Amino acid sequence: MKAIFNREFNSYFNGVIGYVFSAVILIFAGIYTVATNLKGAMANFEYTIVQLCIILVIAVPILTMRSVAEERRQKTDILLYSLPLSSAKIVLGKYFAMLAVLAFPVIVLACYPLILASFGEVPFVTVYSTLFAFFLMGSTLVSMGLFVSSLTENQAFAAALCIAVLLINYFIANLADFVPAAASASFTAFVVVVLLLGIIMYLLTKNTQVSIIFTIICELTLTGAYMIWQAKFYGLFSAVISRLSVFDRFYSFVTGVFDLTSVLYYISVIFIFLFLTVQSLEKRRWS
Repeated sequence: MKAIFNREFNSYFNGVIGYVFSAVILIFAGIYTVATNLKGAMANFEYTIVQLCIILVIAVPILTMRSVAEERRQKTDILLYSLPLSSAKIVLGKYFAMLAVLAFPVIVLACYPLILASFGEVPFVTVYSTLFAFFLMGSTLVSMGLFVSSLTENQAFAAALCIAVLLINYFIANLADFVPAAASASFTAFVVVVLLLGIIMYLLTKNTQVSIIFTIICELTLTGAYMIWQAKFYGLFSAVISRLSVFDRFYSFVTGVFDLTSVLYYISVIFIFLFLTVQSLEKRRWS
């Protein structure tokens, strides 16, 4: 795994991707710092970090688009499979290399509050907990981008698809508000989501029987729950979808609350997408 990490990390800085990724984040960080903290005469750097969230929607796909897609395009993934390494170690090596690249601009950002301290009283606890949450959120988005990259051999398509996924996640709380609060509307929305999950499972496994059984079991369970607890479905879809947003989980840290449930949520999402990436590579290995 160490060899994979070194290979991937060096490739980011032997080329331009690592520099472009860091530059995008730090350039906008500088712009927001001037506009929010210096021009606005505020020492609260956490407000600047919040504005950087949307920048990750563009920066993360730049970082992750080539991670697996380029390997598949050049057929070098076949060489990886021939190594005495499991797919899990290959995925972790690539993932940790991208986290190391992500850590570079975050470490630079950690110096900003020290500079701002000369202009006013900086709430260091809130700022650094927010910066920690920003790194954790970025790590979660990177795991999602890594999975998307494993689905295709076209870097441009991987980047475009990753941007679409992250944008949906960014605006998902607002999109959920368009679903009526009625119990029947929530039930219908959940039915559609389950069908989409069944399709995704089929695309990953190419096993029609397992996908159909999974979908039927989930739909029957959902229908039974709706028949028994219909009143509880009122506004449930919007509430659930809003809580699934990676970005919305971040905002509680800005208010000075170190939300352990959000930390556990991020770790869980990272685990899920790394697991899915491993399964995608295993499917490729044996196909």
